[in-house]
Amino acid sequence: MAQKKSSPKGATLVVEQTGSATRRPADQRGTLIGLGLNKIGRRRTLEDTPSVRGMIRKVGHLVRVVEDA
Repeated sequence: MAQKKSSPKGATLVVEQTGSATRRPADQRGTLIGLGLNKIGRRRTLEDTPSVRGMIRKVGHLVRVVEDA
């Protein structure tokens, strides 16, 4: 059985939108909105959970995880 990856309690990620949601499938636009992003250059600090990481993976070509958090 696969082991779950655990992150330190209270760990966060800073995500910045780098690409436009224009002309993207509706599910990708919805994922950006779910992450709290809707304009290029916006940043959000999000809790580091498997669901958030999955959302980031889904729109990885439109966002980046900022290291200088």
